[in-house]
Amino acid sequence: MENEKATIKETYVRMARLCSRSEQCFSDIHKKILAAGHINEEADDIIRMLKEENFLSDERYVKAYVADKFKINKWGKIKIRYYLKAKGLSDEAIQMGLDGINEEQYKKALLKTLKDKAKSVKKKNKFEKMGQVIRFAQGRGFEPELIHRYINQVLE
Repeated sequence: MENEKATIKETYVRMARLCSRSEQCFSDIHKKILAAGHINEEADDIIRMLKEENFLSDERYVKAYVADKFKINKWGKIKIRYYLKAKGLSDEAIQMGLDGINEEQYKKALLKTLKDKAKSVKKKNKFEKMGQVIRFAQGRGFEPELIHRYINQVLE
C-alpha cells in the first residue's frame, strides 16, 4: 500500500513538472495519468491537487492555445473552437479565449490568408478561383460570413 502512495506522489510530481513547463489541459493530463497505470479515481485526485496548486488551469490553457493557433498557425475561430471542444473544455472557457482575439488583427489575418491563396491559385475562371480561395479559408477555420464579406476585395 505504501508503494502505491509513492507512485501517486511520483506521478503528481511528474505531471506538476510537465504543467510548469507548458500549459496543459486536464484531458491530456488525465490520459497521461491513466497511461502511467492509475485508475480514474486516482487520476481525478491528482488533477484536483494540480488545480489546487494552480499547475492546471483550463482558462490559462485556452488562452495560450488560442494565442498560439491564431498567431502561429493562422487558424480561424471555428477551427480553434473545434479542437478545444475535442479536448473536453467548457464552452465558457473556449468563448472567453476566443473573445481575447483582437477583431482588427483577425480581419487582417483573414485578408492575408485570402490574398496569399488567391495569388497561388492558377485558375483563370474567376468563379473557380473564388471557390478555391473560399474553401481554403474555410479549411483554416474562418467564418463563411466573414470570408464572403471580404472575398471581393481580394479578387479584384
